[in-house]
Amino acid sequence: MRTKAVSLLQELTEAHSVSGHEDEVRAIFVDELEECGELAADRNGSVFCEIGDEGPRILVTGHMDEVGFLVQNITSDGFIQFLAIGGWWEHNLLSQRVEILTRTGEKVMGVVSSRPPHFLPEAQRKQVMSIDQMFIDIGAESRRDAVEHFGISLGDPIAPVSAFTPLGKEDLFMAKAFDNRVGMAGTIQAGQILAGSSHPNRLILCGTVQEEVGLRGAKTAANFAKPDIAIVLEGPPADDTPGFSRSDCQGRLGGGVQIRLYDPSAITNPRLARLAIETARAEGIPHQVTVRRSGGTDAGSFHLSNEGVPSVVLGVPARYIHSHNAIIDVNDYLHMITLTIALVRKLDTETVEGLVKYL
Repeated sequence: MRTKAVSLLQELTEAHSVSGHEDEVRAIFVDELEECGELAADRNGSVFCEIGDEGPRILVTGHMDEVGFLVQNITSDGFIQFLAIGGWWEHNLLSQRVEILTRTGEKVMGVVSSRPPHFLPEAQRKQVMSIDQMFIDIGAESRRDAVEHFGISLGDPIAPVSAFTPLGKEDLFMAKAFDNRVGMAGTIQAGQILAGSSHPNRLILCGTVQEEVGLRGAKTAANFAKPDIAIVLEGPPADDTPGFSRSDCQGRLGGGVQIRLYDPSAITNPRLARLAIETARAEGIPHQVTVRRSGGTDAGSFHLSNEGVPSVVLGVPARYIHSHNAIIDVNDYLHMITLTIALVRKLDTETVEGLVKYL
C-alpha cells in the first residue's frame, strides 16, 4: 500500500488542477477507478464512482482542486497580471515558479516577479506586497507575443510548479497541493481496497470541484449522490512548527490521522465522531482529535445538503499548505486510509440509522 501511495501522491500533486479547471485530477480518478465501479459526473464536474447496490449510501470524498491563480491581464510589454484563486499569503509568492495552462493544453512556465529591492524605498521593502503589484514573467516581449506565440488568454488557470520530493528523513515528502491531493489519493486507494472486499453499504467515491473558493462543488455533488453519510478526506494545516505550542498541537506530522470535531464550517455529528474515534482505538490506528478555530472543508456543504448528512473529516496534517512546498508524513496518510476502510465497514443500515435517530 505504501508503494502505491507514494506513486499516486506524486502523480496527483504534480497535476495542474486549479479550482474550476480540475481536468487532470479528474482524469487520474477515472483511470484509477474505472474498473472498480460505475462512473458518473455532475454538471459542475465533480466525479463519482459507485460500488455496490445495497445498504446505506456512504460517500468517501476529497476535493480535486488546488489553490492557484488566473490570468487577469496581459500588459502591453508582455507581463502577466494575475488574481488569486483560493487563500494565499503574499509572502509565499515572489520568485516562485508557476505554470499557465493555455486553451490548447500547452503549459507555459513563468516566475512571479516584482520590482527588485534596489528600486524600492526602505519603507516599502518592509511591507507585504499585494498580488496586484506582482506580475508573472514568461519571457514574452509584448502582449501580442504573449497571445500569439505563447498562447496566453485572459482567464487561463495558473498553478504552482513544485516537484514531488522525498526529504532526508524517511517517510517525509514535500510537494505542492497536498491540500487536497492527499484526500484524492486516499479516496482512490481506499476505494480500490474496498472494491475488492465486502462492505455493508453502497460506497460512493467522489472528487469534488471548487472547494477552495467556497465549498461550491460539494453542494451539487451532494444533490447528485444523495449520501446518507459523508467521510471527507482532507489535507489540513499542521501546527507542529516554531510559533506553535507543542503541548497544544493537534496536527503533528507522524501523530496519525486527524479526526476533526469542529471548524467554523461544520460541527461533526457527535455520534459519527465517537464512532470514528472508537474505531481508531479498537483498530490501533494512530490518530489526533482536532477542534479548529478557523478553516473549513466540504463537510460544511455536505452536512447541510438534502435532509442533513452526518459528516466527519479525516485529515493528513501538512506543513505549509497553500504554498509551493508543503510537507507530510506518509504514515499519517496510510493511517487515514486504514481508518477510512475500517469506518466504512462499520456503516451498515442499523449503525447509520442510529446516527440520525432523534425521536
